[in-house]
This record gives sequence, structure tokens and C-alpha cells, in this order.
Amino acid sequence: MAKQDSDIAERVLVLRQQIEKLDHAYYVLDVPLLPDAEYDKLFQQLQAYEAKHPGLASADSPTRRVGGKPLAHFAQVRHVLPLLSIHSETDTGPNGAANFDARIRRELKILADEAEVEYIAELKFDGLALSLRYQDRLLVQAATRGDGETGENVTENVRTMRCIPLRLPATAPSLLEVRGEAYMRRDDFESYNQRQRTLGKPTLVNPRNAAAGSLRQLDSSLAAQRPLHFFAYGLGETSYMQLPATHSGLLDLLAELGLPVCQHRCIARGPKELIAFHQQVLSLRQQLPYDIDGVVYKVNQLAKQKQLGFVAREPRWACAHKFPAEEAITTIQAIEVQVGRTGAITPVARLAPIFVGGVTITNATLHNENEVRRKDIRCGDTVIVRRAGDVIPEVLSVVLASRPADTTQFNIPTNCSECGSAIEKEEAVARCTGGLVCPAQRKQAIRHFSSRRALDISGLGEKLIDQLVDLNLLSTPADIYNLQFETLQQLERKGEKSAQNLIQAIEQSKKTTLARFIYALGIRNVGESTAKSLAHHFGQIDRLFAADQQQLAQIDDIGPVVAGSIKNFFQQAHNRKVVNQLREIGVDWEEDPVCLTNSLPLAGKTLVLTGSLPNLSRDQAQAKIETAGGKVSASVSKKTSFVVVGEQAGSKLDKAKKLNIPMLDEVKLISLCSSE
Repeated sequence: MAKQDSDIAERVLVLRQQIEKLDHAYYVLDVPLLPDAEYDKLFQQLQAYEAKHPGLASADSPTRRVGGKPLAHFAQVRHVLPLLSIHSETDTGPNGAANFDARIRRELKILADEAEVEYIAELKFDGLALSLRYQDRLLVQAATRGDGETGENVTENVRTMRCIPLRLPATAPSLLEVRGEAYMRRDDFESYNQRQRTLGKPTLVNPRNAAAGSLRQLDSSLAAQRPLHFFAYGLGETSYMQLPATHSGLLDLLAELGLPVCQHRCIARGPKELIAFHQQVLSLRQQLPYDIDGVVYKVNQLAKQKQLGFVAREPRWACAHKFPAEEAITTIQAIEVQVGRTGAITPVARLAPIFVGGVTITNATLHNENEVRRKDIRCGDTVIVRRAGDVIPEVLSVVLASRPADTTQFNIPTNCSECGSAIEKEEAVARCTGGLVCPAQRKQAIRHFSSRRALDISGLGEKLIDQLVDLNLLSTPADIYNLQFETLQQLERKGEKSAQNLIQAIEQSKKTTLARFIYALGIRNVGESTAKSLAHHFGQIDRLFAADQQQLAQIDDIGPVVAGSIKNFFQQAHNRKVVNQLREIGVDWEEDPVCLTNSLPLAGKTLVLTGSLPNLSRDQAQAKIETAGGKVSASVSKKTSFVVVGEQAGSKLDKAKKLNIPMLDEVKLISLCSSE
């Protein structure tokens, strides 16, 4: 028996050490070492041991605090009222809600045949807890949770969060401490990481760590570059104020004071309505713009909350009902590369199958070579994988303690596996230079070539292109002009009329403009505006062929990056071959009058369109301006010559007025375009 007690004591000690290490990495270093579900298992094991063996409980156990310590280089803030976490139900199914309700009824001594308890159900945000202190209605202090008793002073960083009011209205009490969650939206997170990858800089692990890391930036100007948001969900210390009778009323009051409060909440009576909310939010989860990992149930009546009180580190009157885990541990069996439709080379991890987020996954994106280097991901590694809804699974981090001794670093190959073309690396992105002849890029290249703003081949839709490419009837855009009526009639199965219309559209597309032709080639970084600038400047495709990078970079709106893309495209023999094939087939263009003269009425002028014109569509107005030698810009600046104003004009009109830029209506625009 003594041996068994000794083994249990040793197990408790090991669990405490593990959890303390994980807490330090997660809360202090912002480096998660395990998925939340794995951490919860360890924490629940320790809770169970201490509940069964009270003599092993100690004051320094992780179960007695909220985890983490403030960073040494931030000023410490002692919370007047502890900022505690809440109990998590172990059952992620319907029984989680039923267990919580049964416990509340038991504590309140409510009999089975008595009325249902009224709860408020909210979202459980996956961010960082914050306390906002308003003195005389001004924001004077913002602090993180820290260990629940003492947090970190992050006031200057929180001041950069535009969603948080710096001053409350006169109806607010003189002292008000608001508690809530700081988080980063998924779209902001992805945009930030994409910018970092492009620059070859470190990316953020996940939105939760992004919020924590942003608030812990010593330089508040850096924190301001990472857009954070906030939801208020409770109160701390306050001066005298008449509180509502319910927690739902309290949230309404916070919203009235101008604080952001999540609208995804409801009043639920009894476990059935709690379960319904849990299921509803689970189905809605992936549509939300931010991450959540469950829902929170609270007894709605504040008087009952006070009656229930607290136990250890948690309030009795609330619980978190989490969703099934979306992170898991598995191993990397191989690292391969995929060629995207624009030639981007993406390393992909082939995984030992693992069930996560409701499905079995076998692959995960590694984004790019820099990301692989930053996370030091190798074949054979044990890794933490995350999947969220329909998002492609990704490797979050490596469990270095489990790394085999014989692993080696991954390198992007020098040649494309699809077409053998050279792979070139520009900043953080590696790309196949195959362009128009690379099978992986083929369908996208042909779709772009035949699109409305390019060669405008009506009837050559996405499904038909896929079918023709899969049957090896289309390899390059030049093959479009070799398609036969009989073949199309058989493939489309829509009869003679459909095939004949497509043949006519293909023939009509041979007569185009140089600008459309350049745009149709799908040169990376060359959109419609740049294609027009190239056509206007060179006038002939052969002159564009012969231009060096320095000559290209001298053109307005073309910098060194775009110039490099154009030069690289035409340096590839297979791309020049396709262009020559198209010319031999009969694709031709008339000289654009803009490239022949600088005497057109809008030559050298930049115009901005805003609002809806009475008779001209946006495209028609743009075409008139460009035919008259002008350029259309999407934004108003000091360089804007005119702003063309229609009905329901937006913020562009306001900016134009501030800059005193001349205004044109549709009549004046037409008159100006037609003037000699």
C-alpha cells in the first residue's frame, strides 16, 4: 500500500512539473507545446488525483491558480478582485450541459419538479483575458490576467485597439473595471502572415498567440501593426452603481456604455436550451470571423451567482463547454512539393493519418521554405497539426523531444516536378517558371486567357476547359484555335448550335488589342492597367520581347518587381514559342491610338470614378477615359486630375473635396473625352 501511495505521489509531482512547463511556454513565452485537448487531459488527471487524495494537494499546485506569471519587463498590476478562469466540462457532447445544470440545481437545492434554472449562454473566445480600468470615465489602465492575482500592465498597447473606447459616457460610474477578451480576427491573422511570408519574416502561430504576442510588444507602434479586437463579458471592481438583476442585463449595460459586446448570446432555460445553443454555435463556428473553442454557460441571476460563490480557482455559477479538439499530434512521413495554378511551389507534409476536427487528415500545408525553416520541420518529426473547418490543415509546431536522430533539413528542388522548368525563388516564394506550358498551371492559364477581360472567348467555360485539358486536347492557349467543331459537339453534348457558337467566339477573339493580348498571357503581377501601360509604351509585342529590366522599370507604375516578372516571363523559350504560335494562327491586334499620339484630350490625366453614372457602366466609362488617353485610378490622391461623380458617391468624393480636385458628371466626362 505504501508503494502505491509513493507511486501516486510521484505521478502527481510529474504532472505538476509538466503543467508548469506548459504554462510557462504558453502564457509567458507564447509558444504552445501541446494542443489544448492534450493539456486539458493532463490538468484533469491532476485534479482527479488531488480530489481522491486530498493529502497530496498543495498551495503551489497548478490547480490553485490561473496559470502563468507576468513578464519581468512589464510593470505588474495587482487585480483588486482576482481575474479567475472558469471550470471546463470534460464531456464535449450534450452531457456537458446536462452535468453543469445538475450541479447548479444541486447547489441551489432546486428539486426535480421545480422550474428550470435561467442561464445566459455566450461564446468562449480563443484569445487573451484583459482587464480595463476606467477612472473618472477615462481608460487609465489595462492589464492581462497573469496568474489571476497579478497581471501585466499593457495599457499603451491596448490604447492602439480602436474598438476599445478611451472615454466612457457620463452615465458610467466614476470607477469601472471591465473584463473581457482580446483576440485577432482570422482574416487579419492570415493577411499579417501573408505579408510576413512575402517579406521572408517570421509568421504568427495562431490567432490566440497573435493576440498574446501583440499585447506583449514593448513598442506600442509594433502592437498597432497587428489589429486586435475586444469583447467585454463582465465586471471587476466598480464604484457604486445600480446593477441590473441579471448577467444578460449587465452585458446590455456594457454595450450601452460603448463597449464591444458579442451579439452571439442567448438566455437559455434548462439543459435542453443550453444543448441547443452549443449545437447551434458549433454549426456556426467556421462562419465566425474569429476563433472560439466552445461556449460559456453562466447562471443569469446575479443574486444566484452570489449565492453559489466560488470554489478554489473557479466560480461555481459558470462553466466552459468546449468543442471537440481541432488540434492533434501525429508524425510526418514525407515532405513533398505541390505546384499551384500560378506556379507557386508549396511544400506539403504527408502525415500518418490522424482524426482531428471531425475528419481524418493525411496532408498539411507547410506554406513555403522559409516557414519550414522557421519551424524547423523535418521528415520523421512528431508535430502538432491544426484543422479548422474547411481550412487546409497546417503544422503548428514540432515536438523536438521526439525528433529522430537522423533527420535532415528540407530544401525546395531546383526544377519543377511537373514540367522540368527551373524553379526561381523571389523573396519568400518559390515559383515554377514553366508558365503557359506547365501542366499544373495549364488550366488556370487557359481560363485566364479566354476570360472576358482578356481574349473574351464566350462559351469556353471552366468545366469545358477542365475536360479539354484532361483529354490532352488543350496544352497551351494556342491549342484553343485548333479545336474542331466535331470534337466540341461531342464533348459538350449540347448539340450543333452550342459548338458552332463557340467556334465563332474563338474566331472572333483573333481580333483584339495589344493591351488585352498582353493581359491574356497571364504574366505574374501584370494586371489590366499594367498591360495597357506596356501596350501604350511599346506599341508592338516584339519591342516588349526585346526590352530589358531597366527599360521596363522606367515605365509609369512599373517598379523593379513587376519589371522582373515581365522579363522573366519572356526569357522563357516556351512562353515566347506560345506567343509566336498565336501570331501564326492569326491572333492580331490593331495599333492602339494612345500609343501613337500624346495629343489626346486626357493624355497624362488620372481620373477616379465614384458612384453610379446615369447611362455608362463602370467599364464603359473607363474605356472612354482610356480611349481619350487618360488613366483610371482606384483611389484619390494629390495626383488625381478629375473625379467623375455619380449617384451614391462614397468616401472618394469627400477626399476629393478636401484636396480641391475638379469634379465631372457624366455629361462633362463625355464632352471632355470627345474634345479635340
